[in-house]
Amino acid sequence: MNEYITVRTLLRENQERLKLRLICSENGLNRKIITSEIHRPGLALSGFVELFTWDRIQILGNTEIKYLHSLPPRQITRSIDRFMEFEIPAIIVTNNNKIPDYLIQVATRRYISVFSTPLSTTRLVHLLSEYLEEKFAPRISMHGTLVDVYGIGILFTGRSGIGKSEVALDLVERGHRLVADDLVIITRQAEEVLIGKGREIAQHVLELRGVGLIDVRRIFGIRGVRMQKRVEVEVKLVDWEKNKEYDRTGLEDNFTNILGVEIPQVILPINPGKNITVIAETIAMNHLLKTYGYHAAREFNQRLREYMMHKDEVPIHKDRDYLKKDRE
Repeated sequence: MNEYITVRTLLRENQERLKLRLICSENGLNRKIITSEIHRPGLALSGFVELFTWDRIQILGNTEIKYLHSLPPRQITRSIDRFMEFEIPAIIVTNNNKIPDYLIQVATRRYISVFSTPLSTTRLVHLLSEYLEEKFAPRISMHGTLVDVYGIGILFTGRSGIGKSEVALDLVERGHRLVADDLVIITRQAEEVLIGKGREIAQHVLELRGVGLIDVRRIFGIRGVRMQKRVEVEVKLVDWEKNKEYDRTGLEDNFTNILGVEIPQVILPINPGKNITVIAETIAMNHLLKTYGYHAAREFNQRLREYMMHKDEVPIHKDRDYLKKDRE
């Protein structure tokens, strides 16, 4: 998670998107933005600053600007002086509203950048909040490979050299899409959603031991890759141990915690002859079924219980005699 970004970074990355125009002051571009929250300082402009959250970007919309223009000269000076005595990161005025000259003078003197935009306040708040939330979202880098399998983001983890990249390559060859290999950057966004993507410098590059680096997009085309994907299931590849017990029913789901978000985890032992690719596809489809409310292991367990409770009442189907005569 970023501790801060500068106003200069905000301007560079959003000037076209937010249609920002710097009114003053370039010296304020090095100020730090330390939170994703933004603020409309209506009460602060009226003089009530006891609860003023000054450490956020301040948005002046139609209401704030019309209020300032409605004040007599002496009162507007007092209002702006009270408002601008704080270390405000930056001010954005929406709807191309005319900015009071005195506000520009004070902002220039105090090295506070003021921007103008033709966007409405509602539109600006939406776009700016989206940008800042992504910038300040908690994130972590994990050693693994992320693949979109039937629309399910599967994160393959396990020791180095266990075969994560090879599984990913096989899945791409079967029509699925690589998101990231080796290092996956995972960001927690709103509503406990984990979004994974790769490093920009190594985007869609796979490392295959004995072969080297391959560019999946160049080999398989755009259909074989995607920029980012929600992380929905972790498949942890482990070495097979003969004397270790592994889950064979799946009655109880296992979970892992990433950035405070729980997602299903499947621990998959590797041994010769096991088709991990097909198993990965099955894991994705089984997760889809669970999402729609069908849990195969629990359904079977319920049928088994009903059979055991009513064993003597189960009728013998004569039609099965036909199957006994099928000698093909």
